[in-house]
Amino acid sequence: MHIQHLTAGEYVTSTWAGGITRQIAIRPPGAQYSQRDFLWRLSSAQVDLEESDFTALPDYRRYIAVLAGEIRLSHQGGPWIELPAFRVHAFDGAHATRCLGRCTDFNLMLRKGRCEGSMAALELPAGAAERLHKPQGHALAVYCAQGDVMAEAAGGQYTLRRGDTLLLEGEAGDCALRSPQGAMLMLARVQPPETDNP
Repeated sequence: MHIQHLTAGEYVTSTWAGGITRQIAIRPPGAQYSQRDFLWRLSSAQVDLEESDFTALPDYRRYIAVLAGEIRLSHQGGPWIELPAFRVHAFDGAHATRCLGRCTDFNLMLRKGRCEGSMAALELPAGAAERLHKPQGHALAVYCAQGDVMAEAAGGQYTLRRGDTLLLEGEAGDCALRSPQGAMLMLARVQPPETDNP
Protein backbone atom coordinates (compact mmCIF):
# COMPACT_ATOMS: atom_id res chain seq x y z
CA MET A 1 0.00 0.00 0.00
CA HIS A 2 1.35 3.42 -0.96
CA ILE A 3 1.02 5.96 1.86
CA GLN A 4 1.61 9.70 1.83
CA HIS A 5 1.53 11.88 4.94
CA LEU A 6 0.75 15.36 3.60
CA THR A 7 1.04 18.50 5.72
CA ALA A 8 -0.59 21.88 5.14
CA GLY A 9 2.72 23.36 3.97
CA GLU A 10 2.87 20.89 1.07
CA TYR A 11 -0.49 21.78 -0.48
CA VAL A 12 -0.56 23.73 -3.74
CA THR A 13 -2.28 27.09 -3.17
CA SER A 14 -4.24 28.98 -5.82
CA THR A 15 -6.82 31.76 -5.92
CA TRP A 16 -10.38 31.72 -7.23
CA ALA A 17 -13.06 34.40 -7.47
CA GLY A 18 -14.19 33.94 -3.87
CA GLY A 19 -10.98 33.19 -2.00
CA ILE A 20 -8.07 30.74 -1.76
CA THR A 21 -7.91 27.00 -2.52
CA ARG A 22 -5.35 24.55 -1.17
CA GLN A 23 -5.03 21.49 -3.39
CA ILE A 24 -4.38 18.42 -1.25
CA ALA A 25 -4.15 15.80 -4.01
CA ILE A 26 -4.94 15.42 -7.71
CA ARG A 27 -4.90 12.35 -9.92
CA PRO A 28 -3.44 11.31 -12.23
CA PRO A 29 -0.16 12.83 -11.01
CA GLY A 30 0.75 15.79 -13.15
CA ALA A 31 -2.84 16.64 -14.02
CA GLN A 32 -3.75 20.33 -13.89
CA TYR A 33 -6.92 21.70 -12.35
CA SER A 34 -6.82 24.62 -14.79
CA GLN A 35 -6.80 22.19 -17.73
CA ARG A 36 -9.71 20.14 -16.34
CA ASP A 37 -7.79 16.96 -17.24
CA PHE A 38 -7.95 15.29 -13.83
CA LEU A 39 -9.86 12.19 -12.69
CA TRP A 40 -10.27 13.41 -9.13
CA ARG A 41 -9.13 16.24 -6.91
CA LEU A 42 -9.17 16.81 -3.17
CA SER A 43 -8.90 20.36 -1.82
CA SER A 44 -9.78 22.78 0.97
CA ALA A 45 -10.99 26.26 0.06
CA GLN A 46 -11.35 29.45 1.99
CA VAL A 47 -14.45 31.44 1.02
CA ASP A 48 -13.72 35.07 1.87
CA LEU A 49 -16.64 36.85 0.20
CA GLU A 50 -20.09 37.07 1.75
CA GLU A 51 -21.54 36.29 -1.69
CA SER A 52 -19.73 34.25 -4.33
CA ASP A 53 -20.27 31.97 -7.32
CA PHE A 54 -18.65 28.56 -7.55
CA THR A 55 -16.54 27.78 -10.60
CA ALA A 56 -18.49 25.81 -13.21
CA LEU A 57 -17.16 22.25 -13.58
CA PRO A 58 -19.59 20.54 -15.97
CA ASP A 59 -17.56 17.31 -16.24
CA TYR A 60 -17.40 16.70 -12.50
CA ARG A 61 -19.50 15.50 -9.59
CA ARG A 62 -18.74 17.52 -6.47
CA TYR A 63 -18.83 16.90 -2.72
CA ILE A 64 -18.42 19.69 -0.17
CA ALA A 65 -18.43 20.03 3.61
CA VAL A 66 -17.83 23.08 5.79
CA LEU A 67 -14.93 22.79 8.25
CA ALA A 68 -15.40 26.20 9.89
CA GLY A 69 -18.13 28.78 9.44
CA GLU A 70 -21.51 28.26 7.84
CA ILE A 71 -22.79 28.80 4.30
CA ARG A 72 -25.89 28.45 2.18
CA LEU A 73 -25.88 27.20 -1.41
CA SER A 74 -28.36 27.60 -4.23
CA HIS A 75 -28.12 25.50 -7.40
CA GLN A 76 -29.64 26.72 -10.65
CA GLY A 77 -31.50 29.47 -8.78
CA GLY A 78 -33.27 26.90 -6.61
CA PRO A 79 -33.97 26.90 -2.85
CA TRP A 80 -31.19 27.73 -0.41
CA ILE A 81 -29.50 24.76 1.28
CA GLU A 82 -28.04 25.29 4.75
CA LEU A 83 -24.60 23.77 5.25
CA PRO A 84 -23.56 23.71 8.92
CA ALA A 85 -20.14 22.34 9.79
CA PHE A 86 -19.31 18.80 8.64
CA ARG A 87 -22.55 18.13 6.76
CA VAL A 88 -21.59 16.61 3.38
CA HIS A 89 -23.43 17.93 0.34
CA ALA A 90 -23.15 16.43 -3.17
CA PHE A 91 -24.03 18.31 -6.35
CA ASP A 92 -23.46 18.48 -10.09
CA GLY A 93 -20.52 20.69 -11.02
CA ALA A 94 -22.43 21.78 -14.11
CA HIS A 95 -25.06 23.56 -12.02
CA ALA A 96 -24.71 27.31 -11.48
CA THR A 97 -24.04 27.48 -7.74
CA ARG A 98 -24.40 30.61 -5.62
CA CYS A 99 -22.88 30.77 -2.13
CA LEU A 100 -23.82 33.01 0.80
CA GLY A 101 -21.53 33.17 3.83
CA ARG A 102 -17.86 32.73 4.66
CA CYS A 103 -16.19 29.45 5.54
CA THR A 104 -13.32 27.04 5.17
CA ASP A 105 -14.49 23.96 3.30
CA PHE A 106 -13.36 20.53 2.15
CA ASN A 107 -13.97 19.37 -1.44
CA LEU A 108 -13.88 16.22 -3.52
CA MET A 109 -14.30 16.41 -7.31
CA LEU A 110 -14.89 13.28 -9.39
CA ARG A 111 -14.87 13.03 -13.18
CA LYS A 112 -18.31 11.91 -14.35
CA GLY A 113 -18.32 8.44 -15.86
CA ARG A 114 -14.66 7.87 -15.04
CA CYS A 115 -14.54 7.37 -11.28
CA GLU A 116 -16.84 7.18 -8.30
CA GLY A 117 -16.41 8.06 -4.68
CA SER A 118 -17.82 9.43 -1.45
CA MET A 119 -17.06 11.80 1.36
CA ALA A 120 -18.01 11.62 5.05
CA ALA A 121 -17.21 13.20 8.40
CA LEU A 122 -15.92 11.01 11.22
CA GLU A 123 -15.83 12.16 14.83
CA LEU A 124 -13.40 10.39 17.13
CA PRO A 125 -14.25 11.06 20.79
CA ALA A 126 -11.37 11.22 23.27
CA GLY A 127 -9.82 7.79 23.62
CA ALA A 128 -11.86 6.31 20.77
CA ALA A 129 -10.46 4.16 17.99
CA GLU A 130 -11.62 3.33 14.47
CA ARG A 131 -10.40 0.96 11.76
CA LEU A 132 -10.91 1.79 8.08
CA HIS A 133 -10.52 -0.60 5.17
CA LYS A 134 -9.24 0.42 1.74
CA PRO A 135 -10.00 -1.99 -1.12
CA GLN A 136 -7.47 -2.85 -3.82
CA GLY A 137 -6.93 0.02 -6.25
CA HIS A 138 -9.11 2.48 -4.35
CA ALA A 139 -7.85 5.70 -2.76
CA LEU A 140 -8.63 6.71 0.81
CA ALA A 141 -7.82 10.14 2.21
CA VAL A 142 -8.04 10.89 5.94
CA TYR A 143 -8.01 14.64 6.61
CA CYS A 144 -7.62 15.93 10.17
CA ALA A 145 -9.97 18.90 10.57
CA GLN A 146 -9.77 19.23 14.36
CA GLY A 147 -7.55 17.74 17.05
CA ASP A 148 -4.73 15.21 16.58
CA VAL A 149 -4.95 11.63 15.32
CA MET A 150 -2.58 8.70 15.57
CA ALA A 151 -2.75 6.47 12.48
CA GLU A 152 -1.26 3.07 11.75
CA ALA A 153 -1.19 1.56 8.26
CA ALA A 154 1.03 -0.98 6.48
CA GLY A 155 3.36 -1.15 9.46
CA GLY A 156 3.89 2.60 9.64
CA GLN A 157 2.79 5.05 12.33
CA TYR A 158 1.73 8.62 11.60
CA THR A 159 0.64 11.59 13.69
CA LEU A 160 -1.91 13.77 11.92
CA ARG A 161 -2.12 17.33 13.17
CA ARG A 162 -4.87 19.75 12.21
CA GLY A 163 -4.74 20.27 8.43
CA ASP A 164 -2.74 17.08 7.73
CA THR A 165 -3.87 14.34 5.34
CA LEU A 166 -3.01 10.64 5.17
CA LEU A 167 -3.49 9.41 1.59
CA LEU A 168 -3.64 5.65 1.02
CA GLU A 169 -3.47 4.17 -2.50
CA GLY A 170 -2.56 0.94 -4.26
CA GLU A 171 -2.86 -2.39 -2.46
CA ALA A 172 -5.76 -3.22 -0.15
CA GLY A 173 -5.19 -2.59 3.52
CA ASP A 174 -6.47 -1.22 6.80
CA CYS A 175 -5.84 2.02 8.61
CA ALA A 176 -6.25 2.15 12.40
CA LEU A 177 -7.07 5.53 13.93
CA ARG A 178 -7.11 6.70 17.54
CA SER A 179 -7.25 10.09 19.22
CA PRO A 180 -6.38 10.53 22.91
CA GLN A 181 -7.94 14.03 23.06
CA GLY A 182 -10.63 13.61 20.40
CA ALA A 183 -10.67 14.69 16.74
CA MET A 184 -12.88 15.45 13.78
CA LEU A 185 -11.90 13.90 10.46
CA MET A 186 -13.03 14.10 6.85
CA LEU A 187 -12.83 10.87 4.86
CA ALA A 188 -12.74 10.81 1.06
CA ARG A 189 -12.88 7.58 -0.93
CA VAL A 190 -12.29 7.22 -4.67
CA GLN A 191 -12.81 4.22 -6.93
CA PRO A 192 -10.74 4.89 -10.07
CA PRO A 193 -11.58 3.48 -13.51
CA GLU A 194 -9.22 0.52 -13.33
CA THR A 195 -11.27 -0.94 -10.47
CA ASP A 196 -14.67 -0.47 -12.15
CA ASN A 197 -16.82 -3.59 -12.27
CA PRO A 198 -17.44 -4.94 -15.79
